Amino acid sequence: MKYLTIFVLLFAFFAGACGNKGEQKGPVQVNGAGATFPYPIYSKWFDEYSKINKDAKFNYQSIGSGGGIKQMTEGTVDFGATDSPMTPEEQKNAEMKSNTKIYHIPTVLGAVVLTYNVPGLDKPLNLSGETVADIYLGKIKRWNDPKIAADNAGAKLPDKDITVVFRTDGSGTSYIFTDFLGNISPEAKEKIGVSKTPKFDIGQGGKGNEGVTGVVKQLEYSIGYVELIYAIQNKLNYANIKNSEGEFVTPTLESVTKAGDVTISQMPETMTMSIINAKGKGAYPISSYTYLLVYEKNKDEAKGKLVKSFLEWALGDGQKYAKDLGYAPLPVELSKKAEEKIKILK
Repeated sequence: MKYLTIFVLLFAFFAGACGNKGEQKGPVQVNGAGATFPYPIYSKWFDEYSKINKDAKFNYQSIGSGGGIKQMTEGTVDFGATDSPMTPEEQKNAEMKSNTKIYHIPTVLGAVVLTYNVPGLDKPLNLSGETVADIYLGKIKRWNDPKIAADNAGAKLPDKDITVVFRTDGSGTSYIFTDFLGNISPEAKEKIGVSKTPKFDIGQGGKGNEGVTGVVKQLEYSIGYVELIYAIQNKLNYANIKNSEGEFVTPTLESVTKAGDVTISQMPETMTMSIINAKGKGAYPISSYTYLLVYEKNKDEAKGKLVKSFLEWALGDGQKYAKDLGYAPLPVELSKKAEEKIKILK
């Protein structure tokens, strides 16, 4: 009888343990990868959210938008991040492999800026889209070129070669930048392309926004394209860019927000759209949304719930951290649309 009682108690213990197998106990680590463009704000969000939810652990690899899409497709991460929306082919392939829908959730707006290292300049450069395209096509080779001088009266432009710096990895920042060039210059669209992996025939490469920033910082008379916060954090100069209204606009929270506000009525159901060269006074022309890529149904229920909870917070209270890091919060109307999508997640 004694042994029977012990057996019954042991059976009950293990049965109870098995019954609770599906319940998540302790920390949940969520893995993500992708865009470097929003890395500063995402890092802040992950840190702040982990203070609210002590069991939430985030591991995010800042490897570029192309890498984020690739890892989402391969199912090696719980979420991805990209500045360039997945192409229909990329999305179809990823959904087939993961056997669930994938949604683009816009998180913030940011600016790609032309940052430069030109000793002796005492005020920001003005650059038109045509001038930027010609620099990256190799047609404008020196800093005192007449086209640059025409938009910068009184500036002491050096008679020095321009060193172009570009991204070497699959990059949403490259996509945004070449979307701008292609919008302005048919020649740039044809020769460089509008792509996460464009073809630059001249210049020097850097990996990630961090890499391009580092090269420009070290190399005098260079110019490169990076997300605004990288230029600010590294105390690099960045240009005012001519917009569709003919204004030279400084990339600021206000001018990026303006680009989002004047285009919000055109936002499709997918919540993915280009706001390059937005038509509106004061709108910065190289502005963009950035997106988190999420599975409708995560293969791990606990991780799926955590991603959903995090997104609800990020699009709510998390937006207050955007401005201090050089990003513009989402327009309220778009936040509401995104929140409806988040409700679908499992």
